[in-house]
Amino acid sequence: MSDDGLTLRTLTTDDLPALSDMLARAFLADPSEGFQYREGLVFEPERSHGVFEGDELIGMGEILTRKITVPGAGPTPFAAITSVGVAPGHRRRGALTRVMRAQLHGLHDDGGEPIAALWASEAVIYPRFGYGLAAQFYRAKIRAKSEFRPGVELETERVREIGREQAIPLIKAIYEKEAPQRVGALDRPGATWEFNLDDPERRRNGATAMRFAVLPDGYVIYRVKNDWNEEGPRGILTVQELVATTPEAYATLYRFLLDYDLVVTVEVLAALDEPLVHLLANPRAMTRSGGDSLWLRLVDVDRALVTRRYNGPVDLVFGVRDAFCPWNAGNWRLVTDADGHAEVTRVEDAPDLELDVTDLGAIFLGGTRPSTLAAAGRIKERTDGAVSRATAAFATDREPSCLESF
Repeated sequence: MSDDGLTLRTLTTDDLPALSDMLARAFLADPSEGFQYREGLVFEPERSHGVFEGDELIGMGEILTRKITVPGAGPTPFAAITSVGVAPGHRRRGALTRVMRAQLHGLHDDGGEPIAALWASEAVIYPRFGYGLAAQFYRAKIRAKSEFRPGVELETERVREIGREQAIPLIKAIYEKEAPQRVGALDRPGATWEFNLDDPERRRNGATAMRFAVLPDGYVIYRVKNDWNEEGPRGILTVQELVATTPEAYATLYRFLLDYDLVVTVEVLAALDEPLVHLLANPRAMTRSGGDSLWLRLVDVDRALVTRRYNGPVDLVFGVRDAFCPWNAGNWRLVTDADGHAEVTRVEDAPDLELDVTDLGAIFLGGTRPSTLAAAGRIKERTDGAVSRATAAFATDREPSCLESF
């Protein structure tokens, strides 16, 4: 026990009721059996930490064992940080810092996953612990019945709306084919599918249960919400997830959604480079507002940077600052071959670029360009042309997309 009366320890399955109760209150929900059930689906007690005052759990955080698709290398192990919360009335006592230190220092000491990532409830919190904004999304609203531009190719097969139990094996197969190809996509081991598709009424916001529609090369999960006014039906269709392995399947699924009877608006979370706007005859039929999704942290700079591939040969020295994980501080040389494989070594050479570890996390998946951070004054160029070379090396064909919180 520390001088302030707080104790940190690894959690057990016996702590599940207390942690579910605390998290529900911390995230402004009512404690319930449903909330505890959902937490228990993916709970890994041996990778979870709690901060206690006496017998009371006042703060916690979990690590889930997952994989994320990284550039050029496919699904790669990462520490999925989740269920981070502090009980009301116990803020600013250092509970969150203790949990973050236990997670990141533990991963380093044990040689665990070299990358950690999370979705942030409050974006100002996690840069303090070295997490950088690695992927973003936008919320889109599309006018129903909007026409596609001439020449859009559709599948000849019709979209089929099917029941949940019939849909699950079909959509699993499609997802497992597509996810390894899309940077930022996550694997779904064990009960993760059940976690993602958990559908109690309290999570529906007045809409229907999840509905499922499929093609051989794609699927969509969505809800509909009935509404009317004096002008007639004003229904809203909300896309939960749409995955397609071909352009034709992608266009056909959206045609199905836009033509849905009694619906006037289709709402969706989408990647920054979502193709949909380029299918529409009138791009202004789609309005967008942005948001942040994945925040990523390099636990060990040298082990993390070699997990992805780069665009051709590059030789750069990064001067890295890392106050929370000091083993990363210093100068690191990244050398890649013609195939994009990397070696990373600690050196005494003067840096070509100076940056914080948060900036390395931001550029890791290719979604934030080094040139953008340099323009913001966050990356300092010490060798002429180094920013351009780094930007080219870290670039990806498409924006990283992680639309699945965990």
